[in-house]
Amino acid sequence: MFGADKGTAASDRLNGKKLNIGIVQARFNADITDALAKACKTELLALGVSEKDIDHVTVPGALEVPVALQAMAEKGKYDALIALGCIIRGETYHFELVANESGAGVTRISLDYQLPVANAILTTENMEQAIARQTDKGRDAAQVAVEMANLLESI
Repeated sequence: MFGADKGTAASDRLNGKKLNIGIVQARFNADITDALAKACKTELLALGVSEKDIDHVTVPGALEVPVALQAMAEKGKYDALIALGCIIRGETYHFELVANESGAGVTRISLDYQLPVANAILTTENMEQAIARQTDKGRDAAQVAVEMANLLESI
């Protein structure tokens, strides 16, 4: 049937039981990234992912996230990965460089390994915007990881 979703319904895809999830968290802007990680882990558990099936590592900053994701992807044990970070605009071009390169690296890992990678590296104008997004985006990343892992399994 044209236009029909060949996978399961989106709500059915939010079952995290039996999934192995890897999380890479940048420590730069740790107050924000710690809150992202807490919200993400809480949501993963609520979706049924077992705590023993969640591996969480930290790296210095957003530019280091893709290489840690790559190392996890190469292990072949994860159903999905999650990238967490926070880049806040400053007065120099550095913001664009870090945002663009970290985002491209995260996407490349997903495509190269055919592995879902939920990208929750926040890119905001200021700390207030980051604080406003930290919980929702952490939860969103968990939901994206679980849904995409189940979708790819069904394709």
